[in-house]
Amino acid sequence: MGLFDGTALERPVLCEQCGEDVKVCGCEPVETVEAEPEVAAEKQRLKIRVEKRKRGKLMTVIAGFTGSASQRQDVFTNLKNHCGAGGSIEESQIEIQGDHQDRIREFLKQLGFHV
Repeated sequence: MGLFDGTALERPVLCEQCGEDVKVCGCEPVETVEAEPEVAAEKQRLKIRVEKRKRGKLMTVIAGFTGSASQRQDVFTNLKNHCGAGGSIEESQIEIQGDHQDRIREFLKQLGFHV
């Protein structure tokens, strides 16, 4: 039994191409998502800075990523594990909690990035 069974929100999902119910439809799915190109680490120039946030907390910010989102996510995961700290990903920058500027610089150089 589904969450919306028996309510007005229980409507069949319709195919965008033929208008039939997707359970009955025989159309092939359309992939509209284009993969972002991966940019080699040697071609990326990153900038590292330490910012002071609310209540005096320090945040190390790495800006200048031009590669794909998956490439940025891989670097982010490796940095968090290397520093033993939390963080987040904003549009083209990575934020790691704490002042890890020297540590991150050496780690990114080992990965081949220009810092």
